[in-house]
Amino acid sequence: MSDNQLRLGVNIDHVATVRNARGGAYPDPLRAAKLAEEAGADGITAHLREDRRHISDADIDGLMEVLSVPLNFEMAATPEMQKIALRHKPHAVCIVPEKREERTTEGGLEVAREENKLAHFIAPLREAGCRVSIFIAADKRQIEAAHRIGAEVIELHTGAYCDAMAEGHMDAANRELEALREMSSFAHSLGLEVHAGHGLTYDTVQPIAAFPEVRELNIGHFLIGEAIFRGLTPAIAEMRRLMDEARA
Repeated sequence: MSDNQLRLGVNIDHVATVRNARGGAYPDPLRAAKLAEEAGADGITAHLREDRRHISDADIDGLMEVLSVPLNFEMAATPEMQKIALRHKPHAVCIVPEKREERTTEGGLEVAREENKLAHFIAPLREAGCRVSIFIAADKRQIEAAHRIGAEVIELHTGAYCDAMAEGHMDAANRELEALREMSSFAHSLGLEVHAGHGLTYDTVQPIAAFPEVRELNIGHFLIGEAIFRGLTPAIAEMRRLMDEARA
């Protein structure tokens, strides 16, 4: 992969959501992960939630066994999740906010207010060789705090931009996009690797993919939904095409 090529991480959480709706073993998130890998995904993302609403402990065990691309293990900052991450030592861990009542992750992690606690939380993960990423809003204060606590990567929450685009609120979408652009540049200037994700679709991905500082996009829900209509491999291939086109 060239230095300029943007990596695509495919989140397989919602394959597990469909499986769990019936309580059986189908569709298998591990099969989806291997298909995504074959289709050109540079990594697989899976979020083991405290309530296990989609991805299960057994899924994480399986992913660690079968993947030849890196696993990005999304997790809340809890002792239970830290213990699981330290047992598996995935390539990367992404610390995300988590509330039981939310449908999906709402907003970025509050790093500045929990700086001391999070610094102590991520230290053993870094010592174990995991790349630590923090999922945050495009906010200078949060980026500075993520840098201070020793995170190597930040993942910027693109949800507000995507929501504004979906609702046709172009002024708001442009404001959010400009904030993402500025904070990508700022984070890069601090030496942080910049990733982005949440809510990205074929219609919204290219402006984000064009930011030269962004190294990776993590996309899940849209791709799993699109796979219903066109298949997972073509869905990923089209996302990759759009990303590469924007980057060029």
